[in-house]
Amino acid sequence: MQRRNILRSAAAFGLAGGLGLPLFAATSKIKPGSDSALIVVDVQNCFIDGGTLPVKGGGDVVPVINQLAGAFQNIVLTQDWHTPGHASFASTYPGKKPFETTKLKYGTQVLWPDHCVQGTDDAALDKDLKLPTAQLIVRKGFHKDMDSYSAFEEADHKTATGLAGYLKARGIKTLFVTGLATDFCVAWTAMDGRKAGFQVYVIEDATRAIDLNGSLAAAWKQMEAKGVKRIQSSDIVTA
Repeated sequence: MQRRNILRSAAAFGLAGGLGLPLFAATSKIKPGSDSALIVVDVQNCFIDGGTLPVKGGGDVVPVINQLAGAFQNIVLTQDWHTPGHASFASTYPGKKPFETTKLKYGTQVLWPDHCVQGTDDAALDKDLKLPTAQLIVRKGFHKDMDSYSAFEEADHKTATGLAGYLKARGIKTLFVTGLATDFCVAWTAMDGRKAGFQVYVIEDATRAIDLNGSLAAAWKQMEAKGVKRIQSSDIVTA
């Protein structure tokens, strides 16, 4: 089953809730070097309790990410940055409700509550993030007619964000992905990172999931198939 059928459509998940998947773990502690980057995906007010599309426990990733940050010379953040009336909003389609789907020119689109609208406090990065070596924010989802989960490509799988080129120009070879949500923007970012030729780890306890009809299990299965490794923050040397 292709990734777009698993991750874009709630109707396409159809998988049981439990993971039942092997846990990838580092055989020894990992010390990130100058050729590694921490990717912090969408840690924004809209995805944290009290936001317009809260991920359960979303705020819990902030102290974990802050602790990890000290181990990285290179940090990149992503920021969901939607227009009003965005194509991914259920409110854009009369009679549609959040978490239903619609067909767009690039495929099936999950419809979300209005969230992360450009310039609003809802779209702002969490104020408690402390990332002193962060150098770049990649904004995604700003094309009104197209959603964007991945930090590397928009949902049409054709429109590049330029992140791969930036990372390669900086000599980055290994990515450590964190943030929200595990089963959507984190997973797509991790898999597209692999497709772009990077070694990719997802730091599980620095992420949280929406888990929409088995989407978390589906995402881990797809990431495993693409060679993404699953580790914990304790596997990283932070001091």
